[in-house]
This record gives sequence, structure tokens and C-alpha cells, in this order.
Amino acid sequence: MRTTGRRNADGSKVQYYQLAENIWDPKRRCAIPKVIYNFGRADQVDGAKMRRLAKSILRVFGGEEEIREQPGVRMVDSWPSGGAWALDRLWHELEIDKVLAGKLTAENRTQPFERALFAMVANRALHGYSKLYCWEQWLREEEYLPECRDLELHHLYGAMDFLERNKSEVEEEVYWHVSDMLNADVDLIFYDTTSLHFEVDEEDEGDADGMVQGSKAAGAKEYKAPRKRGKAKNGRGDVPQVVVGLAVTRDGLPVRSWVFPGNTMDATTVAQVKKDLQGWRLGRCVFVGDAGMNSEENRRQLALGGGKYILASKMRAGDEVTKKVLTRAGRYQEVAGNTAACGVCNMRVKEVVVGDGERRRRYVVCHNPAEAERQRRHRERLLELLAGELATLKAPKPGEDHSKRTCELLTSERFGRYLRKTRRGHLRIDRTAVRREARLDGKWVVTSNDDTLTAEDMALGYKQLMQVEVCWRMLKSGLRMRPIYHWRVHRIHAHVTLCALALLLTRMAENRANDTWRNIASRLQTIKVVEYERDGSRIDQTTDVRPQVRQLLKTLKVPEPPKILAIRPVQNPAPEPAPDA
Repeated sequence: MRTTGRRNADGSKVQYYQLAENIWDPKRRCAIPKVIYNFGRADQVDGAKMRRLAKSILRVFGGEEEIREQPGVRMVDSWPSGGAWALDRLWHELEIDKVLAGKLTAENRTQPFERALFAMVANRALHGYSKLYCWEQWLREEEYLPECRDLELHHLYGAMDFLERNKSEVEEEVYWHVSDMLNADVDLIFYDTTSLHFEVDEEDEGDADGMVQGSKAAGAKEYKAPRKRGKAKNGRGDVPQVVVGLAVTRDGLPVRSWVFPGNTMDATTVAQVKKDLQGWRLGRCVFVGDAGMNSEENRRQLALGGGKYILASKMRAGDEVTKKVLTRAGRYQEVAGNTAACGVCNMRVKEVVVGDGERRRRYVVCHNPAEAERQRRHRERLLELLAGELATLKAPKPGEDHSKRTCELLTSERFGRYLRKTRRGHLRIDRTAVRREARLDGKWVVTSNDDTLTAEDMALGYKQLMQVEVCWRMLKSGLRMRPIYHWRVHRIHAHVTLCALALLLTRMAENRANDTWRNIASRLQTIKVVEYERDGSRIDQTTDVRPQVRQLLKTLKVPEPPKILAIRPVQNPAPEPAPDA
């Protein structure tokens, strides 16, 4: 049974009863309610007929005996509640509610923006629906959040504008609460970017300088036009996108998020990130980034003010890394504590210093024999496939330099690096290129300006950059960061911030439970709230907590929910059914 409603022009509300079933939509990857029968307006439905219908259904399918055992109890509804309850406790533990309340008090606002922001964060963590669906159905029918049921849609959008207006202050205060309460290790800050595409054709233009204005409610900030075509990391270069940056700690806890225009190169984002984090007074903090962030300008920016960094270096760029670092002779040293669990099994390191004095550059060549063997086997299979492709190539037609298939092979990212073209236009496997690639098997190079870090520290510090990849996977799959339905620039920024807050809570739960959020949420949602009427009162009661869920709550440091959540009088108590003759 489904209840829907609408608001009339005079402010009155009308409710309707519908018989509906949930049907899985594989395209939207969520359950869509399908109305089977409309009973009409709630004030015009004959309650006695509905009860007789329900009684006849129970007579056919059973269950009437159970109801007769407690004739004074009438079940009304039930909802999952465990996931929202745990998230709310973590939200309060990090004092995010106090941070937001302080900002609301400073602005003399009384709107329920704190509850609206939590509702959107909890929805993102548990289901990942749109803001409209969150307000229209999820809060009312799919999750037990009574304090959020009176929220209106404008409260959700107003809360997003409020969050964007105070984004930097809120993120900084939340970060300090996280670092103090969880003893977060912030000596390493890992940073990476990804791209999120939009299902639109046109790019954002902006004014003559390419700028767009945010709304007054969101702080009237100026932004660069966000949705632009650029190099897409998910292969969707045919549509506009935005570039999202994320900084996390070594525990995978998000520090801050950024949104850049879709045509922004990764390396050009570092200056803004350094500027924003510099005001947070992080103390001794080492910036860790991949090879896409490594450029002379970025190294200069990161080193300003005594800043430290660990950056990966490109090995095929033809610079001093290729000519002087990788060719330098020397013995590798085994990394202490090599285990398969930490992802550095059998890793070896070799330190190389290029130059003298203050301008010397310090590199560490890392080598993983197991990964080298895997890459060798992969290349052998690839060369076998390539030899088969070359055997099937036909000679070019008269007047043609090469066939279409030859052009495809030469431009292929998979095969192109191992091919060469003879004077007569024939393709051959380039054995020199094969040997050159074989010398790089299992290797990567990192550089740092921090002389206090040993070669092992640099290698292990960079390996932990995988925490950012874990966060991206969580944001895109578990929290459904996209599709993004917003088109206004300040709402796009606020949506990314909400996803980062949801990531903070879920990563906090994962670290404590040592399990994935998907498994944690699945077990928590077995806690439900049942609403029933008895002796003229309507009662909200929590179901019994299973033993394994009770242990999970203890691991998360979350108390069990109260047994009785609410007791209120019934406005129009249902008449007692007449006894059977």
C-alpha cells in the first residue's frame, strides 16, 4: 500500500491510497514503484471495506490466527532504521551538527538546514538517489527519519546553498574534529583527480572571461564555467565533464574536495590545492601525488614555504629519469616488513641522486619482482596476438601507403608501442621497443624534496596513494556520485561536498569494522522500526537487534537504538472488528 500526496493552492494537503509494487529498473539501477490500482482520495476511501478486503486476503493466505492473538494491536507500517541511526551517531560524534549549527547561529537562521544536510548525506550513503527522490519518497516511505519528514524540497536545496556558502570553513572545522577525535595521521596528504561526465551536449560558456556567477544564497561566488569537454578518465570524451580533486589521509579519510572545469589538466590543479590547504596550518605535511601531478612548476609550488612532497615520475618521457636515473647502476635493498597484505610483497628500492649541492634531485627506483613477472607474461601474450594480426594483414592497394587495418594497429594504445614500419610500408614487431619495455617491468620511480625520508619511506608513502583510488571507487559505485542532475554551478560544487561528507562517515565505519560499507549497511538495515496502534496509542518500536548486529554496533562505537522511540495518541482510532458469529 502506497500513500502519495499533493498540496493545493490554498495550502491544504490531499492524500491518495494506491496499491503498488516495486520493479527493478536495470538502467537506473534502482527499484521503481509501479501503481497497480488507485483507491482514490484518502478521505473518500471506505475504511470498513478496506479492512474486509485485508481480512479476506489473510483468510486465503493465512496469518489471521496471529492477528487474533492480539486483537487490540493494529500494525501500521515499518521501515529500516539501522543504517540511518549509525550514520547519525557518527555525524554527532564528529560534531558536524555543532559545526553547522554554529554557522546557522552566526547567520541568524532558523531553517532546519542541519537535518536537511544529514538527510542528503545519509541518503547518499545508503541508496544514492536524487535530491527530489530523497525528499519525495525516501524520507517518507523508505527510511525511518521522523525528524526529517517535515522537510520540504526547498529546505534541501537551501541547505545545499548554505553548505556551498560556508564550504571552506565547514570542511576545515570538520577536518580538525576528525583529526582530534580519531587521532588521524595527517603527516601524509594524498591527492588525485577524476572526471565526472554529464548527459548533456552543450558546454557551459560563461561570460567573456569564461566565468559564471553563483546564486546570492550560495555566497554569490564566481566560478569558472564547469562543464567542459576534456580528457575523460572514463572514456566519455564526447560529453562535457567536470574534474574533481580529492585529498585524503593515509587512513582514507577525506580532507577536502575541489571541483575544476572539465578541460583542466591534472598538473594545473596543484597550485590551488596547495593554496587552500596552506591556510589550515597542517604542520609537517607531505603531499603525495602521481606522475600526472609531477611538473617543474608543481614541484616549485609545493616546495614554497618549506613544503614537502613525494611525487611519482614518468619513466618514458626521455628526460633525466629515463637517461640518468633508470640507467644508474646499483644494488636494490629489500623493503622491511614486506607482506602481501600491505601490497608491497617483495618490493625493493634503490636511491639515486642527480646533481650536486642545493639543486640536486633525489629519486628512488622501486622494483617489484612479482609485478615484473606478471607484466612479462602479459607482454608475451600480447606479442602472440600481435603476430597473429600481422599475419592476416593484406598488402596495401596500388596508390595506398597502408591499409586501414595497418593504420588502426599503428594508432592502437595496445599494440602501437611494439610496431615499426619498414621502408616498403610493411609492419614488423619492433624488438628494440620490446627490450626497452622489458627493462621497465615492475619498476616505478618516485622523487621527494624531504631529506628526512628514507628510500623505504618514500616508496611506502607513495604506495599508500591507493587509498585515493579506494575512495574514488567508493564514491562512484557505492555512493553513486554520478549521475549529477544539477546544472547550476554552485549546486554541482555542493553535490560533490555532500558526497565527500558521506565518504567521511562510511570510511570511518569501514576503518572501525574492518569491512566494506556495503556489508556494514546491509547488516545495519536489518534493524527496523515498527509502527503499531494499541489501546488508543500509536507506538514506534525498534525490532530486536540480532547478535551479530549488536557486535557490529559495538565495533562502530554506536549505541543500540532505544526500544520505544515514540508514543502518541491516535487521532481517529480504528473501530474494533466485530466478533465472528
